[in-house]
Amino acid sequence: MNIRRMLFIVIPTLFIASNAVAFFIFQSGITVQKSYNVMLDRVLLYKQIAGQTQNNLRTLNVYLSDRSEMSRSSFILQSNELKHLRESLSAQETISSTAMLVRSYLHMIDTFMTQENDVMQALSRTDSLAYAGFYAKTEQTAAFIQEEGHQLVDLELSYYQPFYRQIFTHTKSMNGWAVAVFVLNTLISVACAYWISLGITRPIRQLTRTAQQISKGNLHAPSPRISEHHEFGVLSEAFERMQDSLKTLIAKEKEGLERDKLVKSLELEVLQNQMNPHFLFNSLNVLSKLALLEGAEKTSDLTVTMSNLLRYNLRKLDHPVTLRDEVEHAKDYFTIQQARFRDRIRFITDIDERGLNIWVPTLTLQPLLENVFVHGIEGMEQGAEIKLAVSYSPGEVRVSISDNGIGMSEEVRQSLLQIDARPPVAEAKGQSTGLGTRNVFRRLELFYGREDLVDIDSKPGLGTTVLIRLPAAGKEEEDVSFIDRR
Repeated sequence: MNIRRMLFIVIPTLFIASNAVAFFIFQSGITVQKSYNVMLDRVLLYKQIAGQTQNNLRTLNVYLSDRSEMSRSSFILQSNELKHLRESLSAQETISSTAMLVRSYLHMIDTFMTQENDVMQALSRTDSLAYAGFYAKTEQTAAFIQEEGHQLVDLELSYYQPFYRQIFTHTKSMNGWAVAVFVLNTLISVACAYWISLGITRPIRQLTRTAQQISKGNLHAPSPRISEHHEFGVLSEAFERMQDSLKTLIAKEKEGLERDKLVKSLELEVLQNQMNPHFLFNSLNVLSKLALLEGAEKTSDLTVTMSNLLRYNLRKLDHPVTLRDEVEHAKDYFTIQQARFRDRIRFITDIDERGLNIWVPTLTLQPLLENVFVHGIEGMEQGAEIKLAVSYSPGEVRVSISDNGIGMSEEVRQSLLQIDARPPVAEAKGQSTGLGTRNVFRRLELFYGREDLVDIDSKPGLGTTVLIRLPAAGKEEEDVSFIDRR
């Protein structure tokens, strides 16, 4: 689960739990308040009615004393107020235990208001003292209303007392639950905060440890395993790709250093087999001119060929050449060797011109031909054949050098193909450039960045065929540098 989802789940959950407890406490308080208001409204109404009856008697008594219009208006106003209070009490919902008393109470109020009207009517008669009896009854009814009001107040309080106790008990319980939920929310919040912080800090610590290992040179330090759904999963994948890129880059750098070391080693071997190249060139040119002046044209041509061959061998080994140059150089080399072996050997070529424009390392074919002469056909008195073939197909150029010499054992063949498995096979250098077959194969691997380029087919007594498969895509007519090849 990612951090964002954790926050979306944890925070709303805690918020809902806290609000639920607060809502329950709030609802309990509202219930208590409503019940209290209902009871208090009725109690206050009983008190107001009892007080209003006294006010009515007082204003009535004033009116009876002075019989002024002002006193009459005041009495009427008080009577209307009592009538309004009576209507309010009638509209109130009553509890079951006081229903009959409330009805009786309302009847008493009605009787009181009727008696007041009787007093007022008696005043309008001729017998002015007739109202006294009605007034006494009115006072008596007012006393009954006041007593009945006190009784109703007592009944109301007695009725609601258990209910309030239950509400208070429930409220106390809810307060306890509120404390428990508060403690639980606090614990859950701390746990969730630790969980979320751990989800953030743990991947960072893992990435930091891996980075420290890499900074110390340990490129094989295990990368942290983080779920792809986690925010740090993307960072972990990028970190792992960076680690792989570092490994690849360092491997390429090692390969480049190895190639450079090999080239320098080959150049050193070439230099060890040289005799002052300028002296040799000048000497060969003098011999060629002298042979031409004396009429020895073949000797002159052979000397020029030897000079070209030597000049080609002294090229820088870190600069590639076209396969066409290598084939022409191989022909020059064979011309020199044929002057030595004469009719004992025959050189056959089968060249497809379409495949000669690709780039190859310098001195690729000559060391292979040297190997043929030194190890394959040197001991043959006659009938020796060497064939150089170049074939072209889309995406690949095949170069093969075959002979009908003594061949080689399976052990030697495997040793030549598995370059890093065994030490180099001893090669005669007395008449070679010093560039071994294994070195040629290794330089091809470094140049093309592949290891499946060379194959050897040979059996003792049945000759040898060396097949080189060269990638043709992207290699034709390019100005490439061997240094840049990986």
